[in-house]
Amino acid sequence: MFDSMWDIFWYTLTVFVFVAYLLVLFQIIGDLFRDRSMSGFVRVLWIIFLVVFPYLTAFVYIITRGRGIAERQAASRTAAKNAADEYIRDVAGKSASEQISEAKSLLDTGVIDAAEFATLKAKALS
Repeated sequence: MFDSMWDIFWYTLTVFVFVAYLLVLFQIIGDLFRDRSMSGFVRVLWIIFLVVFPYLTAFVYIITRGRGIAERQAASRTAAKNAADEYIRDVAGKSASEQISEAKSLLDTGVIDAAEFATLKAKALS
């Protein structure tokens, strides 16, 4: 498969560059859909250019919108953390009887079965 050490070197370098590009590509696509201020038409144009001129478009995107990537990602993480914290406060603040009645309503609607209800009830009472 490999005739010399240089073949191994070039193969390794090629694989590294390709994987690095995929990581950058997924980051860019994620940022495109995270940015609420960008119109759908502009998003489609960026994606078309990413397919037609992949490396050039990725470099241009990072140069022109690089600072915004970090800001939008930080805002997204903060929003997710706040939502999780709010959920934890909401669940932790309920009394055992409230937790049991909520589990009972889930059982009545068919979302959970009797075994899951028993588990939730045991956790609420412990």
